[in-house]
Amino acid sequence: MKVFFRTIHLYLSLAAGIVIFGSCLTGTVLVFEKEIDHALHPERYYVKPQAARLPLSQLKAMALKQMPKAKPASIMVYNDAERTVEFGVIVPEKKGKGNKEKQTAKPEENKKGRGGDIKDKKPKEAERANLILFINPYNGEVVGQYSRRQSFLFSVEMYHRFLLAGKDSAGDLIVGIATLLFLFILITGVILWWPKTKNIMRQRLKIKWGGSTKRLTHDLHLVTGFYTSVFLIVTVTTGLIMSFKWANKALYAVTGSAIQIEQPKPPRSVYQAGVKPLSIDEALKGLSGKINTANFYTIRTPKDSTGTFSVNILPQGAIESTADTYFIDQYSGRLAGSQLFADKSLGQRARALVKPIHTGAVYGLPTKIISFIVCLLSLIFPVTGVMMWLNRIKKKKPDAKRLVRHKHVLQA
Repeated sequence: MKVFFRTIHLYLSLAAGIVIFGSCLTGTVLVFEKEIDHALHPERYYVKPQAARLPLSQLKAMALKQMPKAKPASIMVYNDAERTVEFGVIVPEKKGKGNKEKQTAKPEENKKGRGGDIKDKKPKEAERANLILFINPYNGEVVGQYSRRQSFLFSVEMYHRFLLAGKDSAGDLIVGIATLLFLFILITGVILWWPKTKNIMRQRLKIKWGGSTKRLTHDLHLVTGFYTSVFLIVTVTTGLIMSFKWANKALYAVTGSAIQIEQPKPPRSVYQAGVKPLSIDEALKGLSGKINTANFYTIRTPKDSTGTFSVNILPQGAIESTADTYFIDQYSGRLAGSQLFADKSLGQRARALVKPIHTGAVYGLPTKIISFIVCLLSLIFPVTGVMMWLNRIKKKKPDAKRLVRHKHVLQA
């Protein structure tokens, strides 16, 4: 059985090793994507606090005045006094440029995506911004703008997910298959690592730094593989859930939940003829208690006369994908409805945690550090694995001089 598993482990590694190495390398960078972006461009995200903030409706007007052709999509507000307000806007693109966004949409947002669980068609309230304007909340100045699709880190993510080929492409399929093979590689690796005796166990739990090159290569492959295998199996499994529809269905089946086919339609405002719609600040008054204790909240304004204000609130210390959504009537300011994370099915709550677990963001900085270290150590496996394979080939290859001597002996 060891020979059987070693053969599987070897050939699956040779088949998917390059793709796995690229995914682990880009994953190492993406763990701290947000921190890297903030460190490189602090002027976008941070300002010097002043006496009082301007009303959001005023900030919105000032932002759109500087970009008259832009269509407002969302407003993200942080309770941190040093943070800018982020205005998501939709800027008309030239013909042909819009296709890239569809190709690179997140799996959970695409009906045809292998890991999708909701339809691609979304309400107008959920339109995605293609440009972010960063506004100083104290004076209304636009301190920066950012298009993520044009950034280097976005290209890194597209390589990580699709080998730069786009959603539902050959690159997307290759990454998905390589991820599946990686799971089998990890499982067979643990089986091959498992020692027969306690003495062997002690040897396989530590690296012999003073040994030969072959021994060091062997220990690096086995020991680091053992310590990171559990974390990598979790990371790979969450990657499969985001990549394949069957894996996504399996998650819902395990949790005994039904898959959400369509995103619930938001409630509508009761239209009142002759009544002026509320401003953003007036609409938010009813949620002031929740907003004031939030980490940040995102507002989407009504798109028509019966639309509602959609307010997505993330409490302090909560995981970003676990926010609650509230819908405010644009005429009366009353709560028209809500979609609370706690009210979702077990499958939906588990699915919301898949990406944070995959990226290491689930418990903030501590799990990000763990994820970074694991991704960094995983780069050792393809290199040491190839070295061990080459050493084994050389060992099996017959020595030419020895064969000649053996021939002479036979002839004598």
